[in-house]
Amino acid sequence: MRGLNKVTLIGNLGRDPEVHTISGNLPVARFAIATNESYRDDKASFTPKPDWHSIVAWRGLAELAQKYLRKGTHLYVEGKLKNRSYEDKDGIKRYVTEIVAESFLLLDKPENEK
Repeated sequence: MRGLNKVTLIGNLGRDPEVHTISGNLPVARFAIATNESYRDDKASFTPKPDWHSIVAWRGLAELAQKYLRKGTHLYVEGKLKNRSYEDKDGIKRYVTEIVAESFLLLDKPENEK
């Protein structure tokens, strides 16, 4: 049996995407979205609890992110979960889990339709 690595999220961007070019001309965008759950506190009122997810978009999707995504954008993202490690500037090994976006869909109305 083959495996399945599929992530689907709906949330809001926490900040504008950071877009860089690597290896000369390969665009990569990084951004975070928050998904919200809520729970009942001791006073029986609902309290929101956001979870933050790191998203990475490559090539044409990175260019679209740079052009259309802004802080607060309501967004649907599909992708796959990736784990990686790297050494920071102090030589300490760090581990990162991120979603590599395969597609996204803006859920906000365009400015001219509001």
